[in-house]
Amino acid sequence: MNVILFGATGMVGQGVLRECLLDAGVERVLSIGRNATGQQHSKLRELVHKDLFDYSAIEAGLSGYDACFFCLGVSSAGMKEDQYRRLTYDLTLAAARTLAKLNPGTTFIYVSGAGTDSTERRSSMWARVKGKTENDLLKLPFKAAYMFRPGVIEPLHGVKARNTAIRIMYSVTKPLLPWLRRFPKFVTTTEQIGRAMLKVAREGYSKKVLESVDINSV
Repeated sequence: MNVILFGATGMVGQGVLRECLLDAGVERVLSIGRNATGQQHSKLRELVHKDLFDYSAIEAGLSGYDACFFCLGVSSAGMKEDQYRRLTYDLTLAAARTLAKLNPGTTFIYVSGAGTDSTERRSSMWARVKGKTENDLLKLPFKAAYMFRPGVIEPLHGVKARNTAIRIMYSVTKPLLPWLRRFPKFVTTTEQIGRAMLKVAREGYSKKVLESVDINSV
């Protein structure tokens, strides 16, 4: 399986990249982002692309992939809706529409979040935007598309959040995370997300939207 990965420098993306590189069934990983991961591996090719809203200049190198794991995301804290929508909906759909055109046989997996609003009507701005993003991804002509909605995510194997506030939060709550893992409805790990993505990309899943409990059961 050949994989395209967006967001490999983020916390979730770091974990997904690790699992892709460890998986014997993954032959090639193309990491696309504004910054390089700094990792070196025989399977890994990195493509630093500054304009994540426009892929016309690099389309020639985006064909021949079986799965796309889209792990890019930003916090809505302090953002107005139009700004958050641009960095969430517009950015994601720009990549997805390009890949649907070039790789219609691809399975596209998007990391959303627990509490996302599929109705697009609730008062929570971020939940509405994420819901719109999910809904429109599911309409694209991929082989299949799945929405991952993790809740609390425990970073494993040296994975770290890029956001300083989130890193501090995880350092404070770290002693509690192994205990919280007893509640798979709410808590998962970066390792489990990566493994679940690979399995769902290969075998499919009975639901198009996977909550933490589904991610942990894959």
